[in-house]
Amino acid sequence: MNKILTRTLIASLTLVSTAITPLVCQAQIRSKSGELVVVEPRSLPEQAQLGGNSFFLHSDNAGSTYLYVEQQQGARLTVFEVTDPSRIKMVSTTPLTVDGPFDFVRSLDGNAELIRFRDGKTVAVLDLRKANKPSLHVVSGLLDPGPTEPLGETGFLGVNEPYNYVRAMPRDYQVVDISTPAEPVLLTTIRQVKHRVVNEETGTTFLLGVDGLTVIRRISVENDYKTHQMQMSSN
Repeated sequence: MNKILTRTLIASLTLVSTAITPLVCQAQIRSKSGELVVVEPRSLPEQAQLGGNSFFLHSDNAGSTYLYVEQQQGARLTVFEVTDPSRIKMVSTTPLTVDGPFDFVRSLDGNAELIRFRDGKTVAVLDLRKANKPSLHVVSGLLDPGPTEPLGETGFLGVNEPYNYVRAMPRDYQVVDISTPAEPVLLTTIRQVKHRVVNEETGTTFLLGVDGLTVIRRISVENDYKTHQMQMSSN
């Protein structure tokens, strides 16, 4: 009888453990009203749990939105699909053979992004025609390009003068829930954030900090966006 009870108890604990584990992996911080959801790095794909140097958002012509994160001091570019903030996916990781970290400067023609290396010696173009698997191309022949000025969407002017890189200062971001004004609540603190970008369509805020990528979702904005997309597709 004791052996039967022991086996039954072990089986029950195994089922409980199996049921609990996914919940722990998908842990999120929610406001009282459910409007704000903070998705921590540990709840995102493994590649999002690393710090990064810079990042930016890009939407392609097929209606998908991607987040490009430069990691490992310019040695790797990781791409996440963030079209649906509730289902963020890592779609590609590309090793780069470039000289050090860089920053994303501006969009070029909607299918490329201008990049500047922090050492100030050159710039490059990130080809986004295959948005989920971009390629990086250094602009050759430039001599110490300083500030750049756009020439429409298909070109730019490079001014030959010293370039001074301004280092991003890390700051802590605190997420506060005021859905119950009489009881404001500090939901969480995101440490040492160097870069922030917002997808205005879905209301999603992306923060790149020392612990990796943190995502702050606004559920009502997401729902409004989904409703709008459905209406557009039915017309």
